[in-house]
Amino acid sequence: MGGFNLSSLSSLASGTGLDVTAVVDQIIATESQPVVLLKNQLTRLTAQQAALTTFNTGLSALLGSVNALKDITGALTGITATSSQPLLLSANADASATPAVHNIVINNLASNSSYVSGALATGATTFSQGTFQLSIGGAAPTTITVDGTNNTLTGLAASINQQNLGVQASVIVDANGSRLALLSSSSGLPGDLAISNNSTGIALSPTAAGINASIIVDGVPVSSATNTVTGVLSGVTLNLAGAAPGSPVQLTVQADTNRAKQAINDFVTSYNSIITAINAQFTFDPIANSAGVLSSDGDLRRLQQQLLGDVTLSVSGNANFNNLASLGVNLNNDGTLTVDDGALGSALQNHYADVKSFFQAGSPSGFAVQVSSDLTSLTDSTQGLINLDLTGNRNTQQFINNSISDFQVRLDARRAQLVTQYSQVDATLRAFPLLQAQITGALNSIPGAFQTK
Repeated sequence: MGGFNLSSLSSLASGTGLDVTAVVDQIIATESQPVVLLKNQLTRLTAQQAALTTFNTGLSALLGSVNALKDITGALTGITATSSQPLLLSANADASATPAVHNIVINNLASNSSYVSGALATGATTFSQGTFQLSIGGAAPTTITVDGTNNTLTGLAASINQQNLGVQASVIVDANGSRLALLSSSSGLPGDLAISNNSTGIALSPTAAGINASIIVDGVPVSSATNTVTGVLSGVTLNLAGAAPGSPVQLTVQADTNRAKQAINDFVTSYNSIITAINAQFTFDPIANSAGVLSSDGDLRRLQQQLLGDVTLSVSGNANFNNLASLGVNLNNDGTLTVDDGALGSALQNHYADVKSFFQAGSPSGFAVQVSSDLTSLTDSTQGLINLDLTGNRNTQQFINNSISDFQVRLDARRAQLVTQYSQVDATLRAFPLLQAQITGALNSIPGAFQTK
C-alpha cells in the first residue's frame, strides 16, 4: 500500500483504526509534486507574459515617437511666427509658411459701424410710429417698421434682432436715460451701416463708421475687412490688436525649433525607457540570486541588439549631420541615450534643414524612416518578435493548464482508489479487538487449554 507508514499498525493493539483522510492526503500530496512543478512553471510563464506585454507597449510608444519625427507634416515641419510687439500684432503659421522676416505697419484697425438714438426716459417709453431704411455695406436697404407693437426702445430692439439683418440692437442706459444702440455684426466696409428716411419719433445718429484695417506689409499697402488677416503672407494669419502708424512691427517666421527639440527628446525618452527595462532583465541580483524572468529569452536579447543597432545608424549624404551623435544625442555605455541640449539647440537653430533631412530624407532613407520600418516589423501583430514570443508563451501556458487538468483527473481517481483501499484496512483494524475477544473466548472454552500446570 503505497505511502502508508507501517508504524500505523500499532493501532492493531488498540483497535482505534486509521485516519483514512489523513493517510490518503499524505499519499496524494506526495504524488502531486509534478502538479506543483507545473504550477510553478505556469507562474513563471505568467510573469514572463506580463514582462513581454510591457515591452510590446514600450515598442509601440517608441514607434509613435519615431513616426512623429518621420511625419513630413509633423513636429519637424512646424513653423512659428514671432512678433516684436505682441500687444500690436500676433500671428499663426502653418507648415506651408516660408521662413522669413517681415516688417508690418498697422495704420488702423478694422472697426464695426454703430448708430445710437436720442435718449428717452426708459426703454419702455413710447415714441411716434413710422419707418426708416437700414442698409449694410452698401447693400439694398431694408425697411424697418415701427408700429404699435414695437414703438418702445425695448420693443424695437427685439424686433430688429428677430429679423437677423446682421445688426445687433440693444438698449443702453446712461445719465440722460435710455438709448437704442445698433452695432454691425461685421467689421470693416462690408458691415458699414447707413440709416435714411427716418420718419419715427427717435433720432438715430452714427457713432462709428465701419472701416477696413489698413496695414503695410513689407512696403505693400493691404486693406482688410477684419482684424484677422489671411492670404497676405502664405501660410500666415495676422492677428491685429492695435494701431501704431509709422512704427513697424517685425514678424519673424521660422522653423519651430522648440517643437522639434521636444519631439527628439520624446524619442530619446521612449527609447531609454525600453532599453533600460531590457537591460534590467539581464542584470543579476545578488540578493535575490537571480536575474529577470526573461533573462534566458534569446528573442529579448535580439531585440536589445536591434535597438542598439537602430540608434547607431548612420545616414549618408547629409553634410555633417549623419548620426544622432552629430545632433548632440550621445550613446552611453549602458545603451541609453543622453541629449546635449546645447549641441542639439545649435544644430536646430543653425542647420535646421540638415537636421530635418537626417530624419526624413527619402533617398537614401533618413534615420526616422529606417527606424520606423524596423519598429513596424518588430511590432507586427503576427510576426513581430515580441508578439511571436507572446504567442509561444500563451500556447505553453495552455499546454500546461491542460496537463494540470489531466493530471488532476488521474489524482482524483487515485484518491478514490486509496480511500476504498484504506477504508477496508480501517474496517479490519476496528474489527480486530472483537475478533481477538472471540478467539480468546473460544480458546478459554476448551477444558485445560493453555493452562499452566
